[in-house]
Amino acid sequence: MTHDAGAARPAGSARPVMGVGRAMLVLGLLEAFGPLSMDLYLPSLPQLATSLGTSDALAQATMSVCMIGLGLGQLVAGPLSDRFGRRRPLLVGVALFTVLSLVCVVAPSIEVLLLARFLQGLAGSAGIVICLAVARDLYSGAELSRMLSLLMLVSASAPIVAPVIGGQLALVMDWRGIFGVLGGVGALLFVLALTLMRETLPPERRHGGGFAASGRHLGALARDGLFLAVLGASAAGGVAFFAYLSMSSFVLQDEFGLSPQLFSLCFAANAVANMAGAQLSRVLVRRTGPARMYLLGLSVTAACALLLLGGAIAGGALWVILALGLFLASVGVGGPNGSTLALSAHGDRAGTASAVLGTAQFTVGPIVAPLASLTGATALAMGSTIAAGALVALALGWAVVFPVLRRRGALAP
Repeated sequence: MTHDAGAARPAGSARPVMGVGRAMLVLGLLEAFGPLSMDLYLPSLPQLATSLGTSDALAQATMSVCMIGLGLGQLVAGPLSDRFGRRRPLLVGVALFTVLSLVCVVAPSIEVLLLARFLQGLAGSAGIVICLAVARDLYSGAELSRMLSLLMLVSASAPIVAPVIGGQLALVMDWRGIFGVLGGVGALLFVLALTLMRETLPPERRHGGGFAASGRHLGALARDGLFLAVLGASAAGGVAFFAYLSMSSFVLQDEFGLSPQLFSLCFAANAVANMAGAQLSRVLVRRTGPARMYLLGLSVTAACALLLLGGAIAGGALWVILALGLFLASVGVGGPNGSTLALSAHGDRAGTASAVLGTAQFTVGPIVAPLASLTGATALAMGSTIAAGALVALALGWAVVFPVLRRRGALAP
């Protein structure tokens, strides 16, 4: 079913739920939870460490625990959205995210801040997982891939704008003030979700039965070889991406001497590259199909990661910065298509499937990547971790995903 124009409709419904423009705006804003939670205060990470008298590793951990929360919370929000509909769990999550942002403002120690950030991630996870579930309610196949690519036009504006704004805010306020701004952004997102979001999962498509029904859904996912293969590759890719997210501030500012403002511009340029890769996928996916675009994305990502590692070994700042941009562009090519393949057979359990996929992406990286910076967040540590994650994802893609796709005849456009 094609939904390029007009209004999007959930399966089994003759009444439009949201126009494509509204769907893109609402879902893009929901997907912005992750980038907003991380990127707005990213330029202030070194200042945060100094202010609380803690180490760079623990300052980075404020990002790690938030992302772990963003991952684990999806295991709750996703199944709840399959049972009660998408809208109610979403609104509760956004409201709690806003309150917990204000708790971060008054955190007296790194321990309190770490706890508040973890809980903030748990609450914000509702926006991320329900965004993907709503998209799957409305689209499938190449059209789902195209919608996910379109969403990056909106959601990628967060990592473009947030570090730039964060860098400028750092000139006039400390990191506590920036968390106050984040709370205001959460309140605005709550109002927008309340007024613009429409329910996309009608009552007849919801499941009852509590944990028993969730267990059946998880069992169906565990029996889907394609889902499991993409899940593993996504987890490895998450390690590579989080290594970039958590280390780039220290590498580019402390090792290469960039100011917070110049770093924020480089970070924004990388977000533009990521968005450009997603739009390239959107243009090509109808001709090539999601499966081929996904494997192409994995291959190019690994090549760019090796280029980055070479630049880190050589000690070239410009080489590292350019390679990071190419890496983010290639991630944009593969990402929407990986999600499309993973959700392809799970329209009736889109919330649960999205939750499992998101949990792998948001928890494995924050656990593994910081271990590489225990001796210091250097260009070599960042490059090695990104290359390792990208190569593992590539190996899983071609050794496991490709055979499953070939058996299912999914490699045709």
